[in-house]
Amino acid sequence: MAFDKNFKPVLRFLVVSDVHYADERSVEYERMEKALRTAYELSEKEEYSKLDAVYVVGDFTKRGSEAQMRAFKKTLDENIKEGTEVTVSLASHEYMTDGEEAALKRFAEIFESEHDTHKVINGYHFISVTSTNGCHFDDAKQAWAAAELKKAAKDAPKKPIFFFQHPHIMGTVYGSANWGEDELTAILMNYPQVINFSGHSHAPINDPRSIHQKHFTCLGTGTLSYFELDEFDKVYGTIPPNEENAAQMTIVEADADMRVRIYPYDVLGGKFYPMTWEIDSAWDPNSFLYTDARYKTDAAPWFEENAKAEIINVKENGFTVEFDQAVTDDYYVNDYNIYIKTDEGVIVRNSTVWSEFYFSEMPDKLSVSFENLDKNETYYAEVYAGSFWKTRSKTPLVSKKIML
Repeated sequence: MAFDKNFKPVLRFLVVSDVHYADERSVEYERMEKALRTAYELSEKEEYSKLDAVYVVGDFTKRGSEAQMRAFKKTLDENIKEGTEVTVSLASHEYMTDGEEAALKRFAEIFESEHDTHKVINGYHFISVTSTNGCHFDDAKQAWAAAELKKAAKDAPKKPIFFFQHPHIMGTVYGSANWGEDELTAILMNYPQVINFSGHSHAPINDPRSIHQKHFTCLGTGTLSYFELDEFDKVYGTIPPNEENAAQMTIVEADADMRVRIYPYDVLGGKFYPMTWEIDSAWDPNSFLYTDARYKTDAAPWFEENAKAEIINVKENGFTVEFDQAVTDDYYVNDYNIYIKTDEGVIVRNSTVWSEFYFSEMPDKLSVSFENLDKNETYYAEVYAGSFWKTRSKTPLVSKKIML
């Protein structure tokens, strides 16, 4: 995938969040620098060659220390080119060194910027609001957001309004179940033309649930630091193995007809993800493509004919199940459910793991280990593949039986 060559933008901007700069130079520095360089390189190859804005949606530091803020500002100063508007908001991690008041003062001195902003860029309204009390929005913040949205909508009632805050809006994108807040919901609901960007969860942006439309449009902004996911049945919890292999960003384009194209990008892999989110009439909820209706599907992953599951590394009281990845028409498989059964078909172990779709290179095979099984018992494994929409393969992979 790449930019839609049939789409003629008049606006292009980059969105990142959860960068987590430390006091000393770390891999996050390199990823942020690469994200900025890449956004320019991709833009400058196009007929419309501008990168008009960069939005950083909170948690750009680990603890909001002076060293961390200055390091992030230095990255921006060294990589942002003339003609690009930069907006940075704060959230809970920026307040961790010495509280919110001190962090806001430090931010104003270092970035020479307001922490809540309403800008008009190439005719489009951009509203960014910094959270308070960690990742919340008090009455004053809510009133400010409501007033700015009213101004934007009055100026151009059908035009998309780009709105940014760190925590997800509860009950919208993937990640919002565990990392969402609801203080802005009632305000944003009045403006279906809002296209909302949020982070906080570190959830992968190449999960198709990272875009959500109901009352307005929401998008997750991923992370340049480490992945966390929002399902609670996985054997290793919500943070997967090798979670640090994470660097994702989003490039957004809009055209003169108020249409929007959103391109998730893999910074580590140096490539676009295989999806482009399309919003042609942001003001009209009846036009929304990415609603919860996507869950009303019978489509499910399947295993190819030559795929197999094997029991390997057999020990006195356990073994490992290794299996081939399934395939799907919906970008990626989400996860796998592995049953260990006795010779009589009774389930004695039940485990789930992600497909690792969020990494630059998905492995061809996955493996899961099981321990504390009974000796002198016969076992076999069944493996089911699951979709993002809660459907699963009709036929599992089944291993050969073994006796411990």
